[in-house]
Amino acid sequence: MFNRPRTVMLDARVPGTPACRRSPQKGALDPGQTRTDGLAAELDDHALGRSRGGLTTKHHLAADTSGHVLAVTVTGGQRGDAPQFTTLMGQIRIARTGGGRPRTRPTHVSADQAYSSRMSRGYLRRRRIPHTIPEKRDQAGHRLRRGSAGSRPPGFDRDHYKRRHKIECRIGLLKQAQAVATRYDKLAIRYEATVHLTLIPQSL
Repeated sequence: MFNRPRTVMLDARVPGTPACRRSPQKGALDPGQTRTDGLAAELDDHALGRSRGGLTTKHHLAADTSGHVLAVTVTGGQRGDAPQFTTLMGQIRIARTGGGRPRTRPTHVSADQAYSSRMSRGYLRRRRIPHTIPEKRDQAGHRLRRGSAGSRPPGFDRDHYKRRHKIECRIGLLKQAQAVATRYDKLAIRYEATVHLTLIPQSL
């Protein structure tokens, strides 16, 4: 099931209800402190950021065309999407039928224009991964102003991009969980664990 070629889609959303900042939880590590058990360390800002909705947290997801979520990360609501691109791509591990090293290179990547950046496109070119990411208006304008010195416009496959509705539906389903839509966890690692636990029964 997981061995077939996969098209990966990326997107990010901020829950509609502001996150709740609480007092430090008992036994919590100081922000940024390195763990000795190999697990992820707590983020310095606890993945809380001020945006128009107040204190919020943003979910970044990577999923395949079947809606199966392959990677998740959380950041403060004011953080940009493009810097999280390589983090999400680096988390993708698709098990092979019969064992062996997991697949880490999708056959195609489709992402929202928020992930359009030189870093993202350069990463995909180096790995020779075809991709469909709309060009931002300001990026297109800057390219045109450079005239002949500007690069060619990136290719855009409308059929591939239309399939992104799968990840939009997945995010909508995820936000139906109250513990995800309204953040009650102080620590980012616990809130991210809540997101993972919510995704498990939804994917069955």
